[in-house]
Amino acid sequence: MMATYLGFYDVPEGVDVGGRYDEEFAGILTRDALQFVAALQREFRDHIRYAMECRRDVQRRYNSGELPGFDPATRLIREGNWACALVPPAVANRTVEITGPVERKMIINALNSGAKVFMADFEDALSPSWENLMRGQVNLRDAVNGTISFNDQARNRVYKLNGETAKLFVRPRGWHLPEDHILVDGAPVTGCLVDFGLYFFHNHAKFRATQGAGSGPFFYIPKIEHSREAKMWNRVFERAEKFAGIEKGSIRATVLIETLPAVFQMDEILYELRDHSIGLNCGRWDYIFSYIKTFQGHPDRLLPDRVQVGMTQHFMRSYSDLLIRTCHRRGVHAMGGMAAQIPVKDNPVANEAALELVRKDKLREVRAGHDGTWAAHPGLIPPIMEVFTSNMGGKPNQIQTARREDAGKITEEDLLQRPRGVRTMEGLRLNTRVGIQYLAAWLTGMGSVPLYNLMEDAATAEISRVQNWQWLKYGAVLDGEEVRVRVTPELFGRVVEEETARIQMEVGVEKFKRGRFEEACRIFTRQCTSPELDDFLTLNAYNQIVVCHPKTPSKI
Repeated sequence: MMATYLGFYDVPEGVDVGGRYDEEFAGILTRDALQFVAALQREFRDHIRYAMECRRDVQRRYNSGELPGFDPATRLIREGNWACALVPPAVANRTVEITGPVERKMIINALNSGAKVFMADFEDALSPSWENLMRGQVNLRDAVNGTISFNDQARNRVYKLNGETAKLFVRPRGWHLPEDHILVDGAPVTGCLVDFGLYFFHNHAKFRATQGAGSGPFFYIPKIEHSREAKMWNRVFERAEKFAGIEKGSIRATVLIETLPAVFQMDEILYELRDHSIGLNCGRWDYIFSYIKTFQGHPDRLLPDRVQVGMTQHFMRSYSDLLIRTCHRRGVHAMGGMAAQIPVKDNPVANEAALELVRKDKLREVRAGHDGTWAAHPGLIPPIMEVFTSNMGGKPNQIQTARREDAGKITEEDLLQRPRGVRTMEGLRLNTRVGIQYLAAWLTGMGSVPLYNLMEDAATAEISRVQNWQWLKYGAVLDGEEVRVRVTPELFGRVVEEETARIQMEVGVEKFKRGRFEEACRIFTRQCTSPELDDFLTLNAYNQIVVCHPKTPSKI
């Protein structure tokens, strides 16, 4: 008699699933779906390993004094007369895109928000617990099928999709993040291959028949540092298209330019993805994080307070202008950055001031030539939409009208220019307060966190962490204070103690006790004071949220 097992996933040979068993999850983690993910992992794991070693090697060179720059070996690609595949009509208009984690209520509200695109996020806006990742896949499957709903018992309200919704894009994790709950041949599978593979396997056919109008699925690709990493994604897409029996170039992706090395590789990235690209995006918060990380060995490049490093800084404006020129020259969208403000409900004056900042930022973007932009909250969509539509001459994008040939003169020096500003005690305190609170939320399953009227995700927490580390490493002088003081471990220790007390006062004693604030404080402090800079906050803290279950089945 054949043994039957309760509560365990049906896995192909060489695959182990250590995450908690759930019947809904089993509908995602089918044998065939896991076989597809395992095939991707086996085909690309050596290429991924090599790409990560290349990252480490180039960072060692930067730490020794080398500067990023354009690669002479790929000059012909930058200067060549080539174009990406035509943008699919279904996504020609991307004026406002809303982003958020793959939570059920969030997905419904975002798709109903009036934005042109919703980017459902497995990356910086999601804490990658097993529950969040698998429920996210269930939620996306239901969204693509049009059956998703959410019963909010606290508000006595049922949420469902409207007749007209935003186009769905999905952002998997970056190449560097593992998924420890799923092993292939005894080793953790690469997180982005799980996110992409499961979503594509279950949804490509339905998506193409409904949202994609024969194209898609659509993706956002994060944390690219070199065109070789874009080439890997291109090969993954081709492999998936062949598996599904759909036309080459069906899958389309927008790459986030959110690392400093990538800004020198934009033409090369588009070239590698030319059959699958629909543009680049200014991931500006991660870009600031990457600027600090890239120059971690350069004490002459200490940044001012993070609130002073905006798009009016010369190196940030140069990055945006060059991205627009590059994308439009190659026939694809140039997407603007995130508006992270959230409505200030109890203060109309403060709310209007925040909205005015958003309008000015988006007016700058559309006049510069961006084809669309990001919003973190549905309340920002109407004012942003008005700014873009009133400045685009009735066209869905500016690909043909804003060529930005003047940006062809942008140099390496423009892209690397040191930002101007001062460092203050309040900057150190804000970094510490935001970093600890975000990490505490992340450890308890939240990856997108409202703090001080801004929607914070891992990117802003990363800026807080690496800037504190940089100031501590080089004993930065807080030159924005009347009495200048140097950042020392002793000063930082006092700041951590005082800001932790402030957090407890702000959130309340009971919430502080129930949360993981003390654990977050220890992790954040350790990372800020470490002799060597950790590559990513979330990579270091990931082990704190991995929960694997026994694999021994029970016979019945």
